[in-house]
Amino acid sequence: MTEKILITIWGDEIASRFDLTSEILTVHVDSHGGVVESRTVVLPTISAEDLCHLILKEGITTVICGAIEEEYYQYLVWKKIKVMECVIGPYVKALELFLAGKLAPGANLMKSTFLEHT
Repeated sequence: MTEKILITIWGDEIASRFDLTSEILTVHVDSHGGVVESRTVVLPTISAEDLCHLILKEGITTVICGAIEEEYYQYLVWKKIKVMECVIGPYVKALELFLAGKLAPGANLMKSTFLEHT
């Protein structure tokens, strides 16, 4: 099964708040788990409603983000979109863990980054 992933980003990190996201990474993954396409997009507006609309329009199947308000979380889940919320840390590491099937909602990836440098 192919999958389209959207990660809310800020610099090299996952954006801390869904509703204040100004940049996203979308990744299209084929049925074998290989990345077919990835692109970074700077959003024209900062709006949770517009971001939800974009998620539906692009056919996103999974959203990886930091904090998200309950109404947007429930809306996306209702639309059958998997939401990995409250993930903290570098988005590249989050994507790697997700593709390996090891990312869980609430994951704090800053701890492992800190330990790698000490």
